[in-house]
Amino acid sequence: MGSERVYQYSFASVYPLYVAKAERKGRTKAEVDEIIRWLTGYSQKQLEALIGSKTDLRHFFGEAPAMNSARSLIKGVVCGVRVEDIEEPLMREIRYLDKLIDELAKGKAMEKILRRPE
Repeated sequence: MGSERVYQYSFASVYPLYVAKAERKGRTKAEVDEIIRWLTGYSQKQLEALIGSKTDLRHFFGEAPAMNSARSLIKGVVCGVRVEDIEEPLMREIRYLDKLIDELAKGKAMEKILRRPE
């Protein structure tokens, strides 16, 4: 799967891809940022600093202030793999974010994406 290589990608290199995917489907950068903040606990200021840095994905997730406990509610398939079945913790965190961005691009409501009770 090339996990080690993926972990070395800088967050700054994948972030614009998340934003572009969302914007192609009529969603916003602000929504992408909200999802990332919800998942990781980073503030907007911290997030912006990380976007401007060379922080790799291993450190981006490893140093996240407060990974959201509700992330275990994220279920489904990303790149042909069920996120809930991924055993390697860091890859599961990366795929959680991928799945949330996919849901955003598919038009899902933010309340549902962020697993807020109805």
